[in-house]
Amino acid sequence: MELGLGGKVALVTGSSRGIGRGIALALAGAGCDLILTGRDQTALDEVTASMHAKERKPVVVALDLRAEDAPETLVETARREFAGLDILINNAGSTKRGDFFMLTDTDWRDGFALKFFAHVRLARAAWPLLKERGGSLVTIGGTSGRKPHASFTIGSSVNAACAAFSKALADVGKADGVRVNCIHPSLVETERQWRRIRAEVERTGDTEAAVRERLCRETGITRFGTVEDVADLVTFMVSARASWLHGATIDLDGGEIPVL
Repeated sequence: MELGLGGKVALVTGSSRGIGRGIALALAGAGCDLILTGRDQTALDEVTASMHAKERKPVVVALDLRAEDAPETLVETARREFAGLDILINNAGSTKRGDFFMLTDTDWRDGFALKFFAHVRLARAAWPLLKERGGSLVTIGGTSGRKPHASFTIGSSVNAACAAFSKALADVGKADGVRVNCIHPSLVETERQWRRIRAEVERTGDTEAAVRERLCRETGITRFGTVEDVADLVTFMVSARASWLHGATIDLDGGEIPVL
């Protein structure tokens, strides 16, 4: 299937590892040039090395997206290196789990600072470039935004805010010619998920296989997702094949139905 992504320019936040890394590699494979950003220079360099075989141009900008000047730095990089921007993937950020009554105001501020407010500022800064090229913006949230639960009060709130912001921004996009969508992934094989599994192994004394089986059973899925599952959907969503997909929030959850 021809996706029409050859020569497009994409900026992927949090692209040093996990879902962001998978998205960056998939877009490069589809013909995009990339701006990679995150806080870990070494990890970003490793992603860049993986892209050489794809014969696309990667530009690395290591920074903390929460910094006041971060959005303009990334936008100026897009202008200087590629004379524009076609695709923005708002992916960076994670939030703390735990007992609601043990989570502090600092935990809540940190949860919203990167995954929500930093991406709001970046979307505002990058919008003129996306508008100029009739571009596309995708936000990576999480299924807790639709299915909140007590052990993830911060993440549930942040992910719901990401989806609401994307839907509201999609209304602006209808007038400006910018497509805006959101994906809520569920359990995906990433380092963050592995840390959660290891913590459960330590807490319960169960084997890793038993913890994995229990998590799948409790959420009603047959397997964990992969970063490639998410990356493939993103690649389609920003392509010419998805030109009528706008203002959507898609649950990518393997048919998740929590077992009570």
